[in-house]
Amino acid sequence: MTNTLHRFGRAESFYDDYIVFALPAKGKASGQQGDALAVLRRFMEIAREYKPVNMGDALHGGALRPTRTKNVFRHFFKRNKPDMDKVVRGMTKAGTMAVVFDNKAAAEAFVRRIREEDFGISVNVSSSVENGMACCKAAGVPRHSLSYSLGFEGIGDNIPNQHAMMLSTMCGHGMIAHSMAKKMVDFVKENRRSPEEAAESLQRICSCGIFNPSRAKRILEDAKVGRKT
Repeated sequence: MTNTLHRFGRAESFYDDYIVFALPAKGKASGQQGDALAVLRRFMEIAREYKPVNMGDALHGGALRPTRTKNVFRHFFKRNKPDMDKVVRGMTKAGTMAVVFDNKAAAEAFVRRIREEDFGISVNVSSSVENGMACCKAAGVPRHSLSYSLGFEGIGDNIPNQHAMMLSTMCGHGMIAHSMAKKMVDFVKENRRSPEEAAESLQRICSCGIFNPSRAKRILEDAKVGRKT
């Protein structure tokens, strides 16, 4: 089971959401050989070639991180772009490394490339079942296993705050508070933030780099016009 499976939404809502993550085995009994950190760094360097929208080191954070200033307004108004190079440079210990794509072609091409590299580490694809199967097919490998999130008991697709739920669950560690996501939805509806700016504010809070700003922007645009997604 992986925390990337806790995203809320119907299968169709993940057409622009692919998470590919790699993690080394723990313990000598695993039989893993070589320098796991070097392999993971190469995994991330290759990912850069396929233009991901986010990437993250679970130990140090994603490509867009919170500001260290104590002024809360700096967190929301500071403007900068995700720094993918910083993620790669900052890797100090082997652990879970994640890459997020917002289009099928890039995700499938990356998975195919990683299959060809044959790093000898566990690589997982998190998306809809259909998308995951398509990535396996593109890479020429059979599906090894499948983990499926059963969703949230008692919460249907037609809840009034479905957009906020979809936004907050894009951080699998629960760092994006539901109230924060709701505030960003309200800001966009009130024209106090553009969908892109609101998505950026939320992306900063995700500590592992699996937040998808492209999907978030689309969700916020849908929320603004009252469209279900």
